[in-house]
Amino acid sequence: MKTDPSVTIDTKPPKIEPQKNKWWTIGILLFLIIIVAFLAYRLEIVLGKTPSLDKTFTPVTQAAPQEIGSYDVLGYAINKEEATRLLQTETGSKQLSRENGAFAVTEETLKLGRDAFYSETFGNEIFQTDVVGALNGPINMITVGQAIAKLAGKHTTNLQIPINEDVTIGGRAFKAGTLLNTGLDVPANSLVPLGMRASLTQGKLRFGITCALCHATLDRETGRILEGAPNNDLDTGLVLAFATNSAAMFRQTDVNPTQISAGEHTYINADGEESRLPDTKAVEDAVDAKLLTWPPGNFDSSGTLVNNPSQIPSSYTFDAWPYGWSGHSAVGWFHGLTTLNSNVHATNSDGTNGADASQATLGIDKETYLGVILQNAANPAFRLPEGAKPSEFFDKIDPTPGEPAINQVIRMPGYPKGSPFMLDGLMASSPGYPVGDQLNGMSAWQNTLAPPPIQISDVASLEKGAAVFTRAGCIDCHSGRYFTNHDVIAQNEIGTQPSRAPTLAAFAKNFTKARTYPNSVSVPLPSNPPVLDVPIDITPQKAQQLAFGINNPAGGYKVPSLIGLYLTAPYLHDGGVAASASALKQHERDGQFVVANPQELGMAGTLEQNILPDPEASLRVLVDRNLRQATVAANQAHRDLQQSNVDGSGHAYWVDKKAGFTTQEQTDLIRFLLSLDDEPEILPSSR
Repeated sequence: MKTDPSVTIDTKPPKIEPQKNKWWTIGILLFLIIIVAFLAYRLEIVLGKTPSLDKTFTPVTQAAPQEIGSYDVLGYAINKEEATRLLQTETGSKQLSRENGAFAVTEETLKLGRDAFYSETFGNEIFQTDVVGALNGPINMITVGQAIAKLAGKHTTNLQIPINEDVTIGGRAFKAGTLLNTGLDVPANSLVPLGMRASLTQGKLRFGITCALCHATLDRETGRILEGAPNNDLDTGLVLAFATNSAAMFRQTDVNPTQISAGEHTYINADGEESRLPDTKAVEDAVDAKLLTWPPGNFDSSGTLVNNPSQIPSSYTFDAWPYGWSGHSAVGWFHGLTTLNSNVHATNSDGTNGADASQATLGIDKETYLGVILQNAANPAFRLPEGAKPSEFFDKIDPTPGEPAINQVIRMPGYPKGSPFMLDGLMASSPGYPVGDQLNGMSAWQNTLAPPPIQISDVASLEKGAAVFTRAGCIDCHSGRYFTNHDVIAQNEIGTQPSRAPTLAAFAKNFTKARTYPNSVSVPLPSNPPVLDVPIDITPQKAQQLAFGINNPAGGYKVPSLIGLYLTAPYLHDGGVAASASALKQHERDGQFVVANPQELGMAGTLEQNILPDPEASLRVLVDRNLRQATVAANQAHRDLQQSNVDGSGHAYWVDKKAGFTTQEQTDLIRFLLSLDDEPEILPSSR
């Protein structure tokens, strides 16, 4: 969509004079002193709240059509017109009641969703701080404070955190004075990174994470927030590896602690006998080594002992179901989006939620599973004592007594079995809210998000590119207004890196019937709450089965939407299709693009080297087989990427000379793809 200069908002940060730099640094240091001074007091201070809209691009963006006045009934969308008609009858009112699982999209629920997106941790700061020790190692309150103070009030999309002493993490040596590229975004004049929530409660400073950490980012030039855009250089693996007990995240890697020699820490095992847990340092070193192989912009959401980080997706979610790299979130409220949102605050941010199903999903008994997580907890109060039974100790220190995890979750009917609705049988939900309201609010709000408009100067080229898009067959899968046919394609058909597609099969083995509580019920749950069946027919059965490797052990990958491609490089589920702006050049003789700088190809040559992928060059690699071959080779030669199963292979749908397309047609296609913003200027016609 073309922009109107009259609505342009200038939000460039003010120029900071040297004197202001001085006072900003002093302010940061005073803040740190105040925090330390208050540690002994029972106070609650919170930093990291919802930003005002004028700090985002949203006011100049054409929102996706998530209607105020519409409803979602456990995955079935009811538009405003139909809802108005239904509410005029007793039967229709019952259909749209909370007792029936209906969620109304209102201004209030959208505000709830936006606030939850930016500010709600569901209590994960306890697991991340007290157990994992995410800010208890070389990356800590002091070094983070130093890094933010150095910004002097300016914004950054890559907070560089200093190391103050020589350390060895995961077998790698880091020298004192090294600046770690974290990819954390810090808005101007902020004391905490975007998507992080700092709270001082009862004398303990804790840091938690919200959806915005991964699914919002700053525009590098203006510092304005791109709501819904992926933070595609966020290095979660690095940050976690520098925690003091990253072993608690072992199921996000391929480190099976039961295959590591026993250490000195004794515990009461599942047979009621005294035994020894896997060696603390050996588990920690092994997990750290794997976390350091994760490329920036990727995170492992599988939690099934396979080292498979996948690319952080955007939150441009309207009509882009099913969700997740394999389409594993496909049923329930908002066509599976609520399932995906819950998974972030269950499987991804609190390892203790997998304890009751650990034997069924991982082959690790509950006592050993919890013992490994807690034996070296950062906070001594959460550290498993010698000779204790882990489950009994956990019950004593659990901040959410009565529920099976540290985070604020509720058990779904059938727990500890999961279902296609809630994969691990747990739904993130905070006390005082109706069941699912925070997650559903986030889903409804995310469905309003779209990338901001971009300037269009050559409409004729876009029209030609749209014609190439149709002629090349791209439209067969990337169809409709949001460029997806909502299908899941078998891995052995799409040909992409095979390890990631079937990794959720372990969860499927522990599935039971998909059920939930109606959102007329509030948390904490009453005794014997009513139960609703979750419809599972809103997504074709074949697609659901492929998402979990059922009837096809290779599994599958979903067909993603193409909206916002200019913000989401690198490409494919693993992010392996990447190239820098200077990686390619056009050959003078025949006009074909060739590799000019092989050192800047693939994930190996871009984000692994702290170089941002260029969207145009990366898309050219995606559709040109010669360029892709060189890119896959670069990824496969990189030791870390080998271990994290990132190579950028597959999706062999070419728009190149061998496929009968000219270089200009390839360029026109790329320009068309990069034009898919909040309101595309050109849409392709069907065949």
